[in-house]
Amino acid sequence: MTTRGELAWLSGFAVIASPCGLAFVLGAGSLVGARLSESTIARLVKWSTLAGLGATLLVLAIMLGTGERRVVVDLGDWVTISRDYHFALKFVFDRLSVPFALLAYTLAGAIAAFARRYLHREPGFNRFFTLYALFLLGMTTTSLAGTIETLFAGWELVGLSSALLVGFSHERAAPARSALWVWCVYRVSDAALVLAAAALHHSAGGGDFDELLGSGLWPHARALPPLDQAHAVGALLLIAAAGKSALIPFSGWLPRAMEGPTPSSAVFYGALSVHLGVFLLLRVSPILDASPALCAATVALGLATALFAHLARGVQTDVKSALSFASLTQVGLITAEVGLGCRYVALVHLLAHAALRAMQFLRAPSMLREAAPRPVATDLARLARSRSSLYRFLMERGYLDLFLLELFVRPFLAAARGCDALERRWTSWLAGAVATSDAAAASIEEFT
Repeated sequence: MTTRGELAWLSGFAVIASPCGLAFVLGAGSLVGARLSESTIARLVKWSTLAGLGATLLVLAIMLGTGERRVVVDLGDWVTISRDYHFALKFVFDRLSVPFALLAYTLAGAIAAFARRYLHREPGFNRFFTLYALFLLGMTTTSLAGTIETLFAGWELVGLSSALLVGFSHERAAPARSALWVWCVYRVSDAALVLAAAALHHSAGGGDFDELLGSGLWPHARALPPLDQAHAVGALLLIAAAGKSALIPFSGWLPRAMEGPTPSSAVFYGALSVHLGVFLLLRVSPILDASPALCAATVALGLATALFAHLARGVQTDVKSALSFASLTQVGLITAEVGLGCRYVALVHLLAHAALRAMQFLRAPSMLREAAPRPVATDLARLARSRSSLYRFLMERGYLDLFLLELFVRPFLAAARGCDALERRWTSWLAGAVATSDAAAASIEEFT
């Protein structure tokens, strides 16, 4: 007879297996050329999402019924490097992960129902839902991760699917450029997260959050790393969160991401993906608590982002960009709440804002048709005359794109071109040496 513990384990496994199976079926069908009909894809997406949502609710019901504070689905060590280093695949259902997983499934399901009609007869219908399945798998993996390497795997899936959907209409130049920009910013965020994971592995010998963040339940766990390590690791995690949640100075990619279809704008950059950096800060909040300076930096970064996004929203001329900056304003406030130690307030704020913003993004096309014409150009002209410097600053989005271009992109491209030139010289020299030796061998053979 199945015990409640076994049932909870199986339900927890189903939460992850459901989007994984959907991604495999849709992706394998595309690879082998088996073109599924729109109705078949819609049914697969519907039942897979409902299965994952039902499994999450079942885990929650078991936790409430038995009084268990957490359910662990441990799939064991997948990589072992000596006795001190190991990489485990582990999922944890607790006060933080369960609400976020429920949010991901609920909003993803609602947006999938909308996208079925929005993308009807679209040539990329199957491609959209394949990326949707990868995104949902990444969201659930990240939200339920019990180790930092599991979190990084989900983090990468979210980033990959998000960038590919920004460039969904790849036949046009603008979406492709915007997707590349988003991907480059995500690379900075991912590099910071990898360095933080390496530092935590070096200090603890593994990436299990129970060892890294203390054995207490969230949000009462207390990590006790050395102060210098808390500063370094916490700063890297803050950079990773800033890149994923479009905090200053990485805010420029968020309006560019609006090049994707409206459903992807709603689920990624209005509701779920843009909150993933804040979720990371909530998960590693014990490390933030170990450094008052880091908490102060988190508050300052959140408030600065909220102020900048609030001002930039007022000069946007399209509704999706205005909504993206409005979303960023709230993300900045949630970040400040995390830095102040208001964990439950930040979590409730995140859940409520994500649900509201997703519905606003989905409502945007209809709202534009129904709203009365507004003299936007007149308002902007008046603003330009009265506050020309501020207006120009905000229209240029705080010159953050230029800052990133000069500080990161140009030096990176210069280094890449230098490496390419060095490689070409090296291969040309090798090719010349080989050609010379072949000619010498041929002459010797002819002489003999």
